[in-house]
Amino acid sequence: MKELFDETSFKCSKIVTRKYSTSFSLAVYMLSPKIREAIYSVYAFVRFADEIVDSFHIHDKAFLLNEFEADYYKAHKNNISLNPILNAFQHTVKKYNITDDLIQSFLKSMKADLNKETYNTVEEYNEYIYGSADVVGLMCLKVFVDGDSEKYDELKFSAMKLGSAFQKVNFLRDLKDDYELLNRSYFPGVNLKELNIEDKAEIIAEIEADFMEALIGIKKLPLEAKFGVYTAYVYYKRLLNKLKKTPSSEILNTRIRVSNPLKISLLAKSFVVYKLNLL
Repeated sequence: MKELFDETSFKCSKIVTRKYSTSFSLAVYMLSPKIREAIYSVYAFVRFADEIVDSFHIHDKAFLLNEFEADYYKAHKNNISLNPILNAFQHTVKKYNITDDLIQSFLKSMKADLNKETYNTVEEYNEYIYGSADVVGLMCLKVFVDGDSEKYDELKFSAMKLGSAFQKVNFLRDLKDDYELLNRSYFPGVNLKELNIEDKAEIIAEIEADFMEALIGIKKLPLEAKFGVYTAYVYYKRLLNKLKKTPSSEILNTRIRVSNPLKISLLAKSFVVYKLNLL
């Protein structure tokens, strides 16, 4: 039965989400059951593409990414793929009218990671973040508003800012791996060998401004999505605060994280805020 295969495909996307990100998986679980599967499928699609360019070092990454893209478009055309991640994603794309420009922008940034090592200008930096993070926020927003184009237009800017904030926090958290293992430097004009107090403060201020804009939109999200997105927001805000308090030299030598017990504590506090209608 095709229905059984589709159900299995979405379950595979859920497994990918849980294996690769406990924090995001926890946030998705706080969404309405009606939209969880779709968000799992978006995450799994972008995660697989990201893994190709970040992890598959002994393989031909360009070939794999091109095959992944081609297989997605075959799935979209044929309404099916034997790759369960692509099969689930193409269903979500069609059900929620995720436009192809978002997918192409995402793939463009992934392709940039194959060869580009340094982002020298703010324009290059912003273009990369738009494709690697902002459009993922917009894909999720398409699911959240479920066809309400007015709501989508109203929340579009905030969704992009939330994507930007998450990505920049990841950049700061992953400085060591990005620079030493992948030889990448995303922040323009910043010497990652000697991250100074001023540069770090400027990056933190930029992220905090993104979070402020993002929270405006989170408060206006449909009820099915609000608590889950707020949970992710709170987790990343705490991670940013830890990075803010961590000396630059330590950020360069270790990977700062939020412990699982603290994640549960943040979830409980977020639930209180949500239930008391303080959001």
